[in-house]
Amino acid sequence: MPVTSRPVLRPSSRRQFLALAAIGAAAAACGRATAAEGGGAETKKLRYQGWVGQVTLPELAEDLGYFGDVRLEWVGNTVSGPQDIQSAATGQTDFGGAFNGAVVKLISAGAPVKAAISYYGVDAASFNGYYVLEDSPIRSARDLIGKKVGMNTLGAHVEAVLDTYLQRNGFAAGELGRVERIVVPPVNTEQSLRQKQIEVASLGGVLRDKALAAGGIRPLFSDFDLLGAFSAGTYVLTNRFLKQNPNTARVFVTGVAKAIEWARSSPREEVIARSAEIIKRRGRNEDVAALQYWKSFGVAEPGGRITDGTFQLWIDWLTAHGDIKAGQVKAADLYTNRFNGYPAVSPSAVRS
Repeated sequence: MPVTSRPVLRPSSRRQFLALAAIGAAAAACGRATAAEGGGAETKKLRYQGWVGQVTLPELAEDLGYFGDVRLEWVGNTVSGPQDIQSAATGQTDFGGAFNGAVVKLISAGAPVKAAISYYGVDAASFNGYYVLEDSPIRSARDLIGKKVGMNTLGAHVEAVLDTYLQRNGFAAGELGRVERIVVPPVNTEQSLRQKQIEVASLGGVLRDKALAAGGIRPLFSDFDLLGAFSAGTYVLTNRFLKQNPNTARVFVTGVAKAIEWARSSPREEVIARSAEIIKRRGRNEDVAALQYWKSFGVAEPGGRITDGTFQLWIDWLTAHGDIKAGQVKAADLYTNRFNGYPAVSPSAVRS
C-alpha cells in the first residue's frame, strides 16, 4: 500500500532513551495491583499494546486457544520496544516486549521486571537490513560518516546492530556519533530514503520486502550477515506481577511458547491466513495485504526459552558504550524460564 503522507523526521540520541529508561525505573513501583495481592483470585486479564497491521505472538496464542480463560486487553498500539517495556514497568500494561539491549538497560536502571520469553529474532528469512539507494555512493562503514540512518526508535535493536557493524569495521567508541541516527515511523522509512531525507533506511519484515519489490534500493548489510541467527527480543513482566499471578503468568508464557512452535511447524500460508482472520475480526481498520510478506518470527530457541547468551552480547555493547558499568548486571539475573512450560531440547542448555 503506497504511503502518501510526508514523513516527519526527528533527530535524537540514545541518551534520550536512557533518560526515559531511568524514569521508567523510578515509576516501576507504581505497578498494577491485582486481586491476588489481597489473597484473592489471580487476574485473568492481561493489558498490552499491539502493532498496526501485525499479529503478535500473544494475539496468535489467544486465538489458538492456548490461554484458556486468560484474556488479552488491547490498550493501544506502539512502534517502539523501549516504550512498550517502560509501559509494562510502570503498570500501564501487564507485559511488554523489546530488543534485549533495551531490556538490559531498563533493568540496570532499577526497573523491577524480568524477561520471561523470547518473542522475535533473526534468521535467514526474518532479518533487519540497512538499505541505500541503488546509485548511492555508500559502499562501506566509513562512507556512513556524516550520513543519516533512519530507524524506528533509539537505544534498541536497530541502533545496537548499527553500532556493532561500525565497531567491527574499525570505528572507535568515540567515533560512533559521527553517524547520525534519525527516528522515522516504520511505514515512512522507505519513502524517506527515496526522497533522500535519509541516506540509509533500516527495513525489516514486510516493509523490507515491499521496498525491495519496488526496486531501486540495495543492501549495505543486515543483522543476519553480522551476527547470524539469534533471538533478539523478550517479553517482560514485573516481579510483582509474577509473584502475585504465577499461574496466569505460566499460562501466558507457555501459551506464547506454544504459538512460537505452532508458527514454526505450520505451513507459512496457514500462519498468514490465520493472522489475516485475526486482524479482520479485531476491527482496528487495518490492511491485511502486507501479511503476505510474513516469513517467520525468527525465535532461535525451542519455545522461546532464554539463555545467558540471549543477553550477554548486549550487556557487552552497553558496557563498551559506558551506558552501564562493568559487572553492573549479570545475564542470569535478567530472566527466568520458570513460567515456560514448553520443554527445552536439552535441560542443561537453558537456565531453569
